[in-house]
Amino acid sequence: MTGHSDGLITLAIREADDAQRERLRVEMGEYYRTLLGHFRHEIGHYYWNLLIRDGGRIERCRAVFGDDRQDYQEALKAHYAGPPPEDWQAHHVSVYAASHPWEDFAETWAHYLHIVSTLETAWLYGIVIAPLTPTAPEFSAPAIGGDPYLTLGFDEIMNAWLPLSMAVNSLNRSMGLQDFYPFVLTSSIREKLGFIHDVIRETQAANAP
Repeated sequence: MTGHSDGLITLAIREADDAQRERLRVEMGEYYRTLLGHFRHEIGHYYWNLLIRDGGRIERCRAVFGDDRQDYQEALKAHYAGPPPEDWQAHHVSVYAASHPWEDFAETWAHYLHIVSTLETAWLYGIVIAPLTPTAPEFSAPAIGGDPYLTLGFDEIMNAWLPLSMAVNSLNRSMGLQDFYPFVLTSSIREKLGFIHDVIRETQAANAP
């Protein structure tokens, strides 16, 4: 099974089978399902324990993600038994994130890692987005100005991510593939991503030599 225990992450072997994984993705109404996505989600649970519960940030986290003291098993039962909230897309990065604040944190953590990892790759390749379209000024972005894991501020990360993800989505469509990043980052979701960014930066600063 896929899960976590004090930082030990396990992934269900069936998730390595492309046909099985795609079947589950469609059945569960997910836009995105990968082994790497599962890993980043599960390690988000571990870092909730480490940086939020044990790091003295639980009240700050509840103010952003909601009260995690609600019954987790009952929340999951309700999630699988009925339709998602009508406005889930306005506040959650995925439908599963709407099931419980713990899952919301883990899903958002995973997306933060998706974003910074992809931006780091683009930075290392010197990618600059400057589309030759009528909307070029709106969606252009300068070269990424540093390592997004270590040096970029949250606004810099978001400003670089929108044009990059739009460009790669367009490349995928040119090949008849699904969008590379089929998600909309609303202001509520950005607030959650920003909270995770701040927690990571605080931790980096506290552990700097």
